[in-house]
Amino acid sequence: MRWANSIVGSDATVRPVASLLSLQAPLGRRIGSALVMGPPALACAYIGGLPFAILIGAILLILVWEWSRLCGAALPAWGGLALLASLLIALVLAVQGNFAVAGVILAIGAVVALLSSAGNAWLAAGAIYLGVPGLALLWLRQDPEWGRLAILWLLAVVWASDIGAYAAGSTLGGPRLAPRISPNKTWSGLCGGVGCAALVGAVVAALSGSGAALQLAAVSAGIGFVAQMGDLAESWLKRRFGVKDVSGLIPGHGGMLDRVDGLLVAAMATALIAVLGNGKIWIWL
Repeated sequence: MRWANSIVGSDATVRPVASLLSLQAPLGRRIGSALVMGPPALACAYIGGLPFAILIGAILLILVWEWSRLCGAALPAWGGLALLASLLIALVLAVQGNFAVAGVILAIGAVVALLSSAGNAWLAAGAIYLGVPGLALLWLRQDPEWGRLAILWLLAVVWASDIGAYAAGSTLGGPRLAPRISPNKTWSGLCGGVGCAALVGAVVAALSGSGAALQLAAVSAGIGFVAQMGDLAESWLKRRFGVKDVSGLIPGHGGMLDRVDGLLVAAMATALIAVLGNGKIWIWL
């Protein structure tokens, strides 16, 4: 009996360890992908200007390809080409500072994509879902005083939210957040992601000498929550179209859309905060 009990006890002890070990492979692929993509992205964000615009353009090219495939209008279908053209034209206009005209081009692109794809509303929605965040990132970065810090802060918050959610959800588990949409997402993961985002905000406030650690931590927590909802929304879209990953482009993540889903909505939320603050990005400082 003692021997049997020892086996049961040993099994109970080993299970969490085995579960943790089983996560090492996907986590390792995620870290490897981050090490490859992170430095160039951070460098372009730091430099700003044309390098940052080229980075946004390259990401949008991949996103349009993935989005078109997801919506059943893979390039070179006319609807996908219309979507691609509108995003690239809007990007060029945004680089020149014509953000209002760029927004109009996105709206026109959505209509053209809809008409040229036999009424594929999901494809047309890509002009807004992909294009507006791209413009938001360029608009935030062009601020001469706070643009650089704003983009670096935003990237750090979204990445911290993603890492915190993955780590907390994988190790702590617990009740599912939305089992019908994404069975792997948990409430502990959501809390871990929001907590890590808040921590990043406090650190950025301390490093920038703003003296508003609590305010920026609160805003960062909110942006982290929005990023998690963006991730959940993309999971719903994949379930809606019956796919596991948008593509297999990035090891450990799936596709580019799987990687930046949280950033897309977080960028729009941050830009909205700035707009409500009369264009002042750091209205909370």
